[in-house]
Amino acid sequence: MSSKNFVIVGGSKGIGLEITKRLSGLGHNVLVLSRTAEQLAGIERAAHQTFDATVDEIDRSALPESIDGLAYCPGSINLRSFRSLKPELFREDFELNVVGAIKCIQASLPALKKSPGSSIVLFSTVAVALGMHAHASIAASKGAVEGLARTLAAELAPHTRVNCIAPALTDTPLTERFFSDPEKAKSLGEMYPLQRTGTPQDLAAIAEFLLAGESTWITGQVLGVDGGMSGVKK
Repeated sequence: MSSKNFVIVGGSKGIGLEITKRLSGLGHNVLVLSRTAEQLAGIERAAHQTFDATVDEIDRSALPESIDGLAYCPGSINLRSFRSLKPELFREDFELNVVGAIKCIQASLPALKKSPGSSIVLFSTVAVALGMHAHASIAASKGAVEGLARTLAAELAPHTRVNCIAPALTDTPLTERFFSDPEKAKSLGEMYPLQRTGTPQDLAAIAEFLLAGESTWITGQVLGVDGGMSGVKK
């Protein structure tokens, strides 16, 4: 298998880090754009460029000449009742989840077009489909991400596929407060048909499939990777 070039935004923590590990472990070249790089130490074929999606512009000259796949992994989790959410928090979530993704995709498009069958993976949340208490801000911005993914899947076809992954609660640095108490974490897991919450590996496996696997006839999809929450009622 020949090596490919991937760009993982937010690839130094959580789900993004697991995607980086999986792709580099397969012998691919991975450029990680993130604020920190400590956890990338020792990962072969992984390069790093300091990047904050909320304030920075991508240096296009630092990107590979051709990009086979791009994953945008940054996210937020402002869980508050609607009445306590100020408009500024909605703007902050939108800037990170939507505008940040737009900036990265636009900067990468010339290189994505140079790779036949290139792929873009974005991340949403199960809360968009379900309607969940205290999820107004994150559901609003991630709903926009799903709309962006479907629109770009149409606009960029046939040379670039675009798909979106919608997870439920996953044990990452972003959600560590939900897992600090083992009993609480166990109770949360029991809410799911599959009787557990998600792991970064669960999500990274699907992202790898969409980026580098045999997924060449899949585009414009929102894949629920959520332990059955969105589609199964016990």
